[in-house]
Amino acid sequence: MASDLKFVEFVVDQIKLDGEISFKSMFGEYGLYCMLDTSPPDELPKFFSVICDNKFFVKPTKAGKEFIENTGTLSEAPPYEGAKDSYLIEEKLDDAEWVGELVTLTVNELPKRKPRKPKKKKK
Repeated sequence: MASDLKFVEFVVDQIKLDGEISFKSMFGEYGLYCMLDTSPPDELPKFFSVICDNKFFVKPTKAGKEFIENTGTLSEAPPYEGAKDSYLIEEKLDDAEWVGELVTLTVNELPKRKPRKPKKKKK
């Protein structure tokens, strides 16, 4: 089942942080990207989350796990069949400050994105 754009916009609005959140449609679901204000100017936004079946999943990181465990709300599940487990955020989704802190910790720990190589021209 595809995610509803209104739910995606709600999640993006819930993420309160010093930076910018963007999203892209991916096969009926959505990927979320973040560019923190503290990121170097040449850095690309980092892919940190997916929204599948109107559920918000955040990539697992050590800092994110510690932060979530401190609130006793750690829930892990795969966003789609065959995927690795991610953190499923449900109970705390209405807490914009908490979600923003989780996203900031996660994005800071994720590796820098590499730019795509240009496609080779066909001969």
